[in-house]
This record gives sequence, C-alpha cells and structure tokens, in this order.
Amino acid sequence: MGFGSRTFLQKDGIYQSCISQARIINLEKRPPIERNRRFSKGALLPFGVNAASPVKPMKIGYPCINRSVNCRGNRTFRLASYSPERFIDVCTANLDCLSQVLRYNVASGILFFRISSDIIPFASHPVLDVDWQEILGEKLGEIGRYIRANRIRISMHPDQFVVINSNRSDVVERSVRELEYHADFLGLLGLSEDARIQIHVGGVYGDRVGAMDRFISSYHELLDDRVRKYLSIENDDRCYCLADCLEISRKTGIPVIFDNFHHSLLNRGEPVSEAMESAAATWGGGCGLPMVDYSSQEPGKRPGVHAETIDTDDFSTFVETCSGLDFDMMLEIKDKEKSALRAIDCLSSDPRLITGVDS
Repeated sequence: MGFGSRTFLQKDGIYQSCISQARIINLEKRPPIERNRRFSKGALLPFGVNAASPVKPMKIGYPCINRSVNCRGNRTFRLASYSPERFIDVCTANLDCLSQVLRYNVASGILFFRISSDIIPFASHPVLDVDWQEILGEKLGEIGRYIRANRIRISMHPDQFVVINSNRSDVVERSVRELEYHADFLGLLGLSEDARIQIHVGGVYGDRVGAMDRFISSYHELLDDRVRKYLSIENDDRCYCLADCLEISRKTGIPVIFDNFHHSLLNRGEPVSEAMESAAATWGGGCGLPMVDYSSQEPGKRPGVHAETIDTDDFSTFVETCSGLDFDMMLEIKDKEKSALRAIDCLSSDPRLITGVDS
C-alpha cells in the first residue's frame, strides 16, 4: 500500500448522530406541487420526498478541484520531504485556494462542494509533529463562517484506502485515524451534521456477510461520536450495491448516499426512482437533505469511466425520474465546475433549485 499524503489510510467505521429512521412529513402542512404526481395531498412521505416547501432545497456541486481559478487546494508533497515549515506553507496555500474556490462557487450559484481530503497533507500520519488544529484553527474558522453565511453544503470523500471492514487490524486503525482527521476538519469549520464524510463499505475478502458485519462492528465499537455524526456510506460499482448499503444502514443508522452511475453498474434490478426513495429514507434528524452522486458513462471508454463533460440529455432524464424527491447533487464529472454551471442552466426552471442565499 502506498504511503503518500492521503493513500496510507484505510478504514471501515461509520456512525452518525442523526436519527436513522425515516422522518415523516405531513403534506397537509406543506402544499404539494403539480409535478409530484405519485403522491396525493395529505399523504405521509418519507424524509426527502418533495412536498414543495417555500424554500427551494436543491443544491448542485462538484468535487475538489476548480479548473477556472488559478490555484490548487489539494497540494501535497512526499513524506520524505516533510518538515513542519513545509507542512504549514502547503496547508496555508491549500486553505487560501479553498477560500478562492468557495467565492467563485457562490458567485456562480454553486452551493455544494466536496473538499479534498489532501487539504491537510499527512494529517493522520505519525510523522506529523505540529498541532495543525491550533495553528490553522483561526483560518479554518474564518472559512467556516463564510460557508455558513452563504449556506454552502460541504462533503469530504476519503480515498479507497480508508476501509473499516478490512481483515487487517493495522489498516482499520489507520482508517479510523483518517476519519477522525476528517471529522476534526469539519468541526473546526463549525459545520453541523449536514456536512458529510462519505466512504465506501470496503472489500469483500471472500465473505460478503462477514465483511459487512465487520463494518458494522467497527462503526459501533471503534468510531467515536465526532466521526459518527458526519459519516455516510455510498453504493459502489464493484462490491457493495445499494441493497447492501441499506442493510448496513438498518443496523447502524448511517445515511446512504445514492450514486446513480454506480447503481447502473451494480444493482439488484431496482429502478432508479425506487432506489432513490430507499436511500432518501435513511436520512433524517440534522443530517440535511439526502446527498446524491450523479455521473454518466464516457462514450467509447470501458464501463465505469466517468464522463468528461455532462450529458445534458442523460442528466435531464435523471432529474425528471427523481422529480418527486428533494436532494443535493454532487456531479462527478471530470470538467468539474463547467458541468456544474451547465447543470444549473438545465435546472433553471426546476422549483427545487437553490443558487444563492436569497433563492
């Protein structure tokens, strides 16, 4: 396993402080919208189902890198070249870039953003001999105030080496430390549970049931409250489909982030609308609206390769399929903010879209 700035960790635990059961909304208190034809007035809907509140709930986002600004918020360096001075310099530059990206996003109506896990390189590695939380706390607090003032939703996605259901205790231990770093980072921003840390379930190791049980045990026994309150799981395209994630959610209360592209590659025959509703029902309490990852297949590439730019026809079809649900959508499209802006244009007439504090 590589031991680069963020590739040395693996983890499998997760927990949230949010209520795991579906939150019920009475539509008699919220007027239904015409597009939601599947439900009648006065019906009881699971949390996440659109009942047309006066506040428009949908935000569009993209992950980690903005190609329109002249900076990178995920700069790192080799472990062999670590020094406290270099660490602080790189972290400061990364946070300055994050501020620049967030301001670009707000000006563009993009109110959902995934912060790179590399923003604080080696944060959970034993080599780190400085108190990054103390040194960078004031700057993080300033960024957090901007995020909250502009109602930006934030997520983070630790890499594939964070595997809390690993059959190796050292991998699980490193994974837990990495998740604790992510939770501490979000906490220093002053963000509530509607900010999310999303991970995959992990490996199968020749025994799917046993591996899922290890994930559940790690979640309950190894993760503390500060990690659990932010943690979510996502269906993947190789090992754990949505149904597997829902089973884990039933035993942990962890919210499930639905990934439409992964679902198209690994599923048990559930239609997208049904899958979305099932995932949405796992969200509740203070966790905010359900999060959804959206992408599509890049033409001419092997199955599973994300699109270089948004396919507006596919995107519009997906949004219409989910017209009865409220959610925030992360676009896992390779041209990042460019596709986010095109998606916002596509949704200009959708009453769910929110693009600013006054929306």
